[in-house]
Amino acid sequence: MRHWVCVLFCVLLAACASQPPARAPDHLFDDTLFAPPSERIDAAEVFALSDEMKAYLRTEIAGQLRSNGKHRGLAEALYQRGQLKIEYDSVTTRNASQAFAARAGNCLSLVILTAAFAKELDLQVHYQSAFLEETWSRSGNLYLRSGHVNITLGGRFSDGRAYGSSSPLTIDFLPQQEIIGLRTRSISERTVLAMYMNNRSAEALVRGQLNDAYWWAREATLQDPDFASSYNTLGVIYLRRGNLLQAEKALAHVLGREPANTRAMVNLAQVLQAQHRNAEAEALTQRAARLEPTPPFHYFNLGMDAMRRDDFRTARDLFAREVARAGYYHEFHFWLGVASFRLGEMDQATKHLKLALDNSTTRGDKDIYAAKLDWLTSKQRHH
Repeated sequence: MRHWVCVLFCVLLAACASQPPARAPDHLFDDTLFAPPSERIDAAEVFALSDEMKAYLRTEIAGQLRSNGKHRGLAEALYQRGQLKIEYDSVTTRNASQAFAARAGNCLSLVILTAAFAKELDLQVHYQSAFLEETWSRSGNLYLRSGHVNITLGGRFSDGRAYGSSSPLTIDFLPQQEIIGLRTRSISERTVLAMYMNNRSAEALVRGQLNDAYWWAREATLQDPDFASSYNTLGVIYLRRGNLLQAEKALAHVLGREPANTRAMVNLAQVLQAQHRNAEAEALTQRAARLEPTPPFHYFNLGMDAMRRDDFRTARDLFAREVARAGYYHEFHFWLGVASFRLGEMDQATKHLKLALDNSTTRGDKDIYAAKLDWLTSKQRHH
């Protein structure tokens, strides 16, 4: 495992203001630093239906749409009856046609897929950002925060009453028990587009494709200039490119809008430190620490330090603290399992490897954990 030298935060699927957007500040962009993107970036393609999707509406589910009503028939065809057998996949944010072709996507991809079909059927579409506990993941020294969105088809609720051409039907891809009493806020389609672009930027950044990351983030700010997360992503991209002046501008823009944004503070502190402005960097770091004394991955990183010292008992206890506050994240369970194994606690090791497998969100991670679990189970049988 790598030791974290810097901590770069990029935010996926955060909510935004609902007021009409202002223009994205031109001084935050420097196109001359980046080569053209490797693929076309076009907002019009996000909700576009492929020929296969149109045929699916005309033939395969036409009867369900007629008998059950368009919005309920669509929901049942896509998700309740399992006809498409769509698999959750957190690796790539896909547009509507890509999610349909792959039969896979994250929650934003599935919202976009549903909206594309609904719009083709002339249904009302409304988007919501959900207030959920933050979820985090990482790739190398890039930490990613994920939010959650869902979609309502048909009429909307106002003062407890439905209005519109049909009763509203909210489609959410979380388990039913997790959405009971879920608080949401309405967001616009321009915000959904900005979320999509920002996700694609973050995914390119994870792959080290800085040129693509820049153009996706730039487009996110143009789709919704009020969506602050895209400026944070832009600042991280400039920092990785080594353009510290532009990175500072982008991150200062975030803090100008959201003075308590600890992600932007940590990123800006990295920029200032790289400019040898150590006193300013330390002041920002301390301010972020006061606002967030135990940031995401705090106990995990301390646990990894303990693993490198072969202090497995300390590592186990630290990983357990991270699991206690973020049990959804597979890597925490995996390393808790590893530490338990090194201590000879085979039952605990098996338990947390199973939980790592259950909580993984990509096919690659599932395959890795399944293989390790098989190895551990085999080892236990032979002892």
